[in-house]
Amino acid sequence: MFQPDGSASLEEKVYLTLEEQIISQKLRPGEAVTETKLSRELGVSRTPVREALQRLDREGLIKLIPNKGAVVLGISEKDLIDIYKIRMRLEGLAARIAAEKTDAEFCRELCDNVDLTGFYMEKGDIEKVKNLDSEFHDIIYRSCESRMLGKTLSELHRYIASYRKLSLAADGRIERSLAEHREIYDAIVRGDAAAADALMSEHVARALENLLTIITNDGKDK
Repeated sequence: MFQPDGSASLEEKVYLTLEEQIISQKLRPGEAVTETKLSRELGVSRTPVREALQRLDREGLIKLIPNKGAVVLGISEKDLIDIYKIRMRLEGLAARIAAEKTDAEFCRELCDNVDLTGFYMEKGDIEKVKNLDSEFHDIIYRSCESRMLGKTLSELHRYIASYRKLSLAADGRIERSLAEHREIYDAIVRGDAAAADALMSEHVARALENLLTIITNDGKDK
């Protein structure tokens, strides 16, 4: 059972739990949920569940149906495309800012990330490679020292975390992604802001193209 600890209300904890279950697809699109069922599973009263569901409805992750409950909507294909298009612009901007700064410690951290990714890729530790892929982007966000930019991009990544891992699972994508990371790193280190921006935007665009191909093929197989 959830208990308020002063850092977050009970409704907030229920909301975050349900949001994570929807984003990770533990609660899948089309699945019906009710206050009674969720309150029983989470061990809380119906009031915080009701408030959390209303918030999720406003955000478009579920659809409340009067006198019936709610249906999970999740992240649609259009949502994915929108998120990736926004990422193209914002991550390109983040890479541009990073290249304009070329801080030595940041460059060293980014270099270590790229080298470790290659090391674990050769060992076949795909889960570690996926985590390092996310870290590569996080390092660039932090280097910008822009709280708003970092917060926005981190939020977008959280919404598509499971899809990004799906994309990296495709044959050859990890190798191509690492090669793209090396190109981005090289542009940042030499201070070429325009190239860093363009390469990062292309990197995100390729990831979207790859992901849509996987989703389309998966739909054909069903």
